[in-house]
Amino acid sequence: MAPSGSRSTEAEGMEKEEDRESLMMELTRLVQKVVKQSSWWERKGIDYAILASAFLSLPAAFLLLGSSSGLLFALGVLVMGTAHAIITFKGTHLATHGLLNESQAWAEFWAVFFIEVCGAFTARAGVHSHIKLHHAHTNILGLGDSSTWRIPFLPRAVYLFLAPLTVPILTPLVALGMLKDYSLVHAMRTVLMVSLGLYSQYWLLVNISGFESPASALLCMLLCRALYSMPYIHVNIFQHIGLAMFSPTRRPKRIHQMTHGVLNLPRNPVLDWTFGHSLINCHVEHHLFPFLSDHMCLKVKPIVSRYLREKKLPYQEEAYLSRLRLFFHKYQELMVLAPSITELVGVQ
Repeated sequence: MAPSGSRSTEAEGMEKEEDRESLMMELTRLVQKVVKQSSWWERKGIDYAILASAFLSLPAAFLLLGSSSGLLFALGVLVMGTAHAIITFKGTHLATHGLLNESQAWAEFWAVFFIEVCGAFTARAGVHSHIKLHHAHTNILGLGDSSTWRIPFLPRAVYLFLAPLTVPILTPLVALGMLKDYSLVHAMRTVLMVSLGLYSQYWLLVNISGFESPASALLCMLLCRALYSMPYIHVNIFQHIGLAMFSPTRRPKRIHQMTHGVLNLPRNPVLDWTFGHSLINCHVEHHLFPFLSDHMCLKVKPIVSRYLREKKLPYQEEAYLSRLRLFFHKYQELMVLAPSITELVGVQ
C-alpha cells in the first residue's frame, strides 16, 4: 500500500493539472462567446478589406515607379513595398492558418497563391514549419524554438540591420533547396508558381513602369520587396527568443507554454497594418487562439490580458526598441549560443 503522504502528493498534482486545463477551457469559452457575438465584418471582412486595398494600390504603384520625378518614384517604392508587405506577410500568415476561406480546397488555393506566387516560398514547407512546428511546439527546444533565422557567424550589426535586406533573394533560394524532398509534381508546381510571381512583377515594371534595362527592373524589385524585411526579421526573433524555453520531453500545459514563451509588441500603425495584429500586438492571443483572424485577435485582447492577469499568469509586452536594444547588447547570448533551458521546463 502506498504511503498516505504519497497519495496526498499525487492528488495535489492531479488537482493542479485539472486547474491548468480548466483555465484554458474557461478562457476559451470567454473568447468563443465574443467570436459568436461578432459580425462577419469583424471576423473576416476587415482583414479582407486590408488585403484588397493592397492589391488595389498596385496599379498606382507601377505608374508612380515610371515617373521621372524622384519624389514620385520614392512614393511608388513606398506604395509598392507596403502593398507587397501586406500581401506577403499578413496575407501569407492568414493563408497559412487557412483563415481566408472555410473551404479546404479554397484554403489550399490561397495558401499556394499567397505563399508561392506572392511570397516566393513553398506552401508545403511554409504551412508545415509554421503550423506543425512553430505553433504546435512553441519554444520547445529543437522543434518550435524560432531558430529559423539564426545565422551565428554574422556580426550583430550585420545580422540585425543588413542581412534582412537579402531576404527577398534568400527566400526563393531556400525554397528551391527544399524541393529535393518533394514529389516531382509538387516541385514543378512550386517552381512554376514562384516563377510566375517574380516574372509578373518584372514584366509589369518593364511594360507599365517603363524600366529600360533588366538590371534596373530587378533592382527595383529588390528594393520594394526588402522595404519591410528588417522589421520582419526583428519581429520573427523578438517575440520568442529570450523568453522561456522548454524541453521536448517535459513541456507545460498549453496556457503556460504560450503565456511564458510568447510576447506582444505595442501597437504600431505601420506594422499593425502591414503585418497584422496577430504578428505584432496580439501575438499572445494568436498563439492561444490561432483560429482567430487579425482583427478578432485585437477584439479579444482586453479579455485575454485581463483574464491572464487575474489568474496570475504572465502577459508579456515590451516595446520594439527595448527588444532591439536587448538583442543588440545580448546578441552572443540570445542568437549565437543556444538559449538555456529555464526553470519552467518540466511544469506539468
